[in-house]
Amino acid sequence: MSKLTKVRFGMIGGGEGAFIGAVHRHAAALDGQFELVCGAFSRDATNNQNTADALGVADNRIYASWQDLLQGESLLPESERMELLVIVTPNQLHVPISRAALMAGFHVFCEKPAGISLAETQALATDLANTDRLYGLAHTYLGYPMVWQARQLVQSGELGTLRKIFVEYPQGWLTDDLEAAANKQASWRTDPSQAGNSGCMADIGTHAFGLAEFISQQQITEICAELKSHVAGRRLDDDGAALFRTSGGASGVLIASQICAGEENALKIRLYGDKGGLEWQQMEPNTIVLRPHGAPVKVLRAGRGQPGLGIEALRRCRLPAGHPEGYLEAMANLYSDFAVAIRRGERGTPSGVPGIDAGLRGMAFIETVSRSGHSDDKWLLLPPTTY
Repeated sequence: MSKLTKVRFGMIGGGEGAFIGAVHRHAAALDGQFELVCGAFSRDATNNQNTADALGVADNRIYASWQDLLQGESLLPESERMELLVIVTPNQLHVPISRAALMAGFHVFCEKPAGISLAETQALATDLANTDRLYGLAHTYLGYPMVWQARQLVQSGELGTLRKIFVEYPQGWLTDDLEAAANKQASWRTDPSQAGNSGCMADIGTHAFGLAEFISQQQITEICAELKSHVAGRRLDDDGAALFRTSGGASGVLIASQICAGEENALKIRLYGDKGGLEWQQMEPNTIVLRPHGAPVKVLRAGRGQPGLGIEALRRCRLPAGHPEGYLEAMANLYSDFAVAIRRGERGTPSGVPGIDAGLRGMAFIETVSRSGHSDDKWLLLPPTTY
């Protein structure tokens, strides 16, 4: 049996004080398949150096900018340079860095949303199609085993013909004017020059949208939305709701809000067909409640060897039933699938990982919900996306 070689990765962003960069590093380390070899963690030189030192990154692999990182890594021997670039910056840098990295010959794993406009994301998709590299998007919740189980239940016809979808993502962390208090995470997410033309919907509404399409296996085709900023002076939406219609004839409601005081990360989805319904909640991720029409309620639980689970759900379970697995494990599942795809020589979208199609769909959603939310013409068609 040949010895497993770890995938070498670098990171742009994720310095001291950032949240998601550390999550990526923990997740990448969980299965022992990745090695962090370089980074440009912060534009602040002290922060950049301190982060690199804490992570054991060699001094000659610490870069002052993402441009320097791509140039420096490209000059190294193939056996030493990074293979995968992880991008955990504010939104406005996602596409420029992704495009440059792909053109330089590196695989890319990027935080969502894919960019700040559908047009620039389509340009990224064109670049990707002209390379033999891989591009993945960090829709972490799609790494949960029971999300895949929910998808399998819909696919197998357990719910019958889908009629109704409710998906919601309430948070409370932006209830106060944190950007006025110089909170770094709040400041860039409410700044149109960094976040794009949407705040809450781009940040967490895309998770709800992606989850609904992934589990239902139907595209959302039309949206009627309302967006609002409740905090005085806030420049982007902190709250919103949308009615939607799907390609399969279902209707639905999507809610995303960051001003629901007291809420944490209560992402939840319910789907109903003519044979029954199901419910999954991110804060109780190891459980699906299945409600067959005219029969007793069933509870499905995650865990290795757990009866009643499909192969894709079981493949993503690490521990026996009753041992909770959560957010880090969900993201680690994406990293694990990405490593397999790299070793197989796949191109485009890594198997099992949301890719450029998810990025294009997310940007189509953001632009449509924003137009609807600021227009008197409420029902709008989502623009077509191609890759």
